Amino acid sequence: MSNTTSAEDTRPVTLGEIAKTVGGQLSGDEQAAVIDVTHDSRQAKSGSLFVAVRGELFDAHKFVPQVMEQGALGVISEMARPADFAGAWIQVNDVRRAMALAAAEVHHHPSRELNLAGITGTNGKTTCAYLIASIPEAAGEPVAMTGTVEYRLGKERKKADRTTPEATDMQRLLRQAVEIGCQTAVMECSSQAMDFHRCDELDYAVAVFTNLTRDHLDYHKTMENYWYAKQRLFDGRLGSRPKTSVINVDDSHGIELADRLEKEGLRVVRYAVKSEADITARDPEFSLNGMRFRLHTPDAEIEFHSPLVGPPHIYNTLAAVGTGLALGYSLDVIRKALEKCTGAPGRFERVPHDGDFAVVVDYAHSDDALLNVLRTAREVTKGRIITVFGCGGDRDRSKRAPMGEAAGSLSDVVILTSDNPRTEDANQILSDAEEGIKTTGKPYEKIADRREAIHRAIAQARTDDLVLIAGKGHEDYQIIGREVFHFDDKEVAREALSNLRQQ
Repeated sequence: MSNTTSAEDTRPVTLGEIAKTVGGQLSGDEQAAVIDVTHDSRQAKSGSLFVAVRGELFDAHKFVPQVMEQGALGVISEMARPADFAGAWIQVNDVRRAMALAAAEVHHHPSRELNLAGITGTNGKTTCAYLIASIPEAAGEPVAMTGTVEYRLGKERKKADRTTPEATDMQRLLRQAVEIGCQTAVMECSSQAMDFHRCDELDYAVAVFTNLTRDHLDYHKTMENYWYAKQRLFDGRLGSRPKTSVINVDDSHGIELADRLEKEGLRVVRYAVKSEADITARDPEFSLNGMRFRLHTPDAEIEFHSPLVGPPHIYNTLAAVGTGLALGYSLDVIRKALEKCTGAPGRFERVPHDGDFAVVVDYAHSDDALLNVLRTAREVTKGRIITVFGCGGDRDRSKRAPMGEAAGSLSDVVILTSDNPRTEDANQILSDAEEGIKTTGKPYEKIADRREAIHRAIAQARTDDLVLIAGKGHEDYQIIGREVFHFDDKEVAREALSNLRQQ
């Protein structure tokens, strides 16, 4: 795929063209050149359009005077142009949709010059993104990636602000990816991001569906709404449909999706462990050092090993294999990449130490994700499983008791603690989760202080035990009230292990 762009394609877009693209009413010079679109007042500069989004918690219109002082050309807004406003103004019906359309137009639709892979689903998105991104890298190519942990542009790394960047940032990053010679870009597509039009006007070479289980119901309210949002990646509501869809058909929603897309004449690659599929794994073996299985593809069958630990990672690996093949990479390059890739930080990540028990940190923060990681732990643990977990405050309260039940069902000992309590009472959150643990009859403790809870878990570990610290994974902060404090589960675990050695 060519990364070259003609001079005609790189010329600045005019205000009139932007207004026409977004279907807005323009007040201003139609011939004025627009060089950028941003929702972030700090990025506004000469020649840029500021998108004033009015949300539930804040109204970006208050930054309009500031961006105009910084030299911005004008504003895109759902509001009518104020009588005393001197710059350009484009009034639109849906400001988030307009933001995606305008950003794509200003940056000349960079996704059309890339092989873009988008990943959606409840669990596995981040690990899939890392695995898929490792494939072009193994082929000696730079790659762009956005996701929960970080944004990558070739060798550059930046801590992620959100799982899926706003449309303005995404289109700008993809244009930069083209300019540094990337042929492939990989992104996580969250359901809320798709609802907010952050993924609109992106042309996906491959779309991946991992699974669907309960999560984010504080926002979506029902599983039906959640599922409807996920399907945006496949059904054309983002502006176009993916060239290939790679779908987990061990998931009932995946079967429904794959069947429908195939009936509509679209290309589907099915992957599964339990079912017949295009990409499958047979005879898996697991240990704390990784996993082995026989990988079946439409054209080959090979022995495969990975440093990733546990059954969920077989699905992530198969998704990456299917995506790599759909993007045109050889199975040799794919195997070379995936047999070295250690996945995403904070996903069943071991904390190294010299003791005779294991300490693992994982991001699992829903009941299904917690069950999956506990099943993995059970596969590779001879002794007891001691689980430390909590539930987030100001988030979906309905998943707290199920998370408690999940923890109790497969752990030998549970220590219930705080995650990010935010503005909720930490003890009330613990009580909500405690209701689920009680149903399992397993021994448990409630220790609201997360540092104390981690120290307590590690202090009671014995030979062949596994201490699982769940919920935060790669995160290096804790939100208590409205304040953000530095807190890293791995750091605290190392601190507790050091104390243990000194006793």
